[in-house]
Amino acid sequence: MVSAPVAFSAAIAGTLLYGSASVSQAYAAGRATGPRILRHPAYVAGLVGDGLAWVASVVALGGLAVFAVQSLLAGSLAVTVVLARLVLGVGMSRVATGAVVGVTAGLALVGWSAGAESSQPAPGWFTAALAGVLLAAVIAGVASYRRAGSIRLAVVAAIAFSGAALGARALHPSASDWGAIVTSPLTWLILACGITGAVLYARSLERGPVGPATAALWVVEVLFPGGVGLLVLGDTVRPGMAGAAAAGVLLAVAGTVALAYGAPVSAGAAVDPPSAEPSPWPPARHPPPG
Repeated sequence: MVSAPVAFSAAIAGTLLYGSASVSQAYAAGRATGPRILRHPAYVAGLVGDGLAWVASVVALGGLAVFAVQSLLAGSLAVTVVLARLVLGVGMSRVATGAVVGVTAGLALVGWSAGAESSQPAPGWFTAALAGVLLAAVIAGVASYRRAGSIRLAVVAAIAFSGAALGARALHPSASDWGAIVTSPLTWLILACGITGAVLYARSLERGPVGPATAALWVVEVLFPGGVGLLVLGDTVRPGMAGAAAAGVLLAVAGTVALAYGAPVSAGAAVDPPSAEPSPWPPARHPPPG
């Protein structure tokens, strides 16, 4: 077990790294398309940041509940938005600014309401269920890759990333040494989920701006693994904090809907019916053809 101060510090480090990595990947998505994004130096730098952030999150999961860790990491949304303004020149309307504040506050409230991590091992069927999550994410990703919009791709990426977080959480109580970790099926499922999520998130950034995509990503990554942690892995909500947790979830979802509403997509993407409301986010920048 990791002490609570160390786990909290690791989660904060992961927050800063994830936020910076998202902007680095968005920078690459504005200058390359398709598989070329994955070879762009800025995207590679973002992947390194994601990898370090993931290691920090694994450390945090050794001392805090999944709900708390994912909620703290979701604070990277605010880091992403601020850096996107400074590095990418992405402006925000008052509605978008308020939505970011709402999402961040809601997720912070969810994290504050989470109880301590449980030492309860995952049930025997958990690994097979996690493989099912990976398969579903891969199928949905293949179906969505060519024509889906940024938000939909971000949601599928979040499902894959959620599988990685849940695998890391389930691995903690059962793996006693490095040999057990390397040979555990959970380790390879974590790796596959992480790769799937990274590819789909890169595509999401290619199809639309970084802010709404990252907001959708993190809300799913809080609600899905956090809920599984509570219902299956023995994590708890602090006594008397169930109402605060519910309020935080509603605030986060409402803020994400506000961010995603009217978000532009690049040419060729599937789009929703046009709205008379202007988007608070500028269109994604792409290199000229050829």
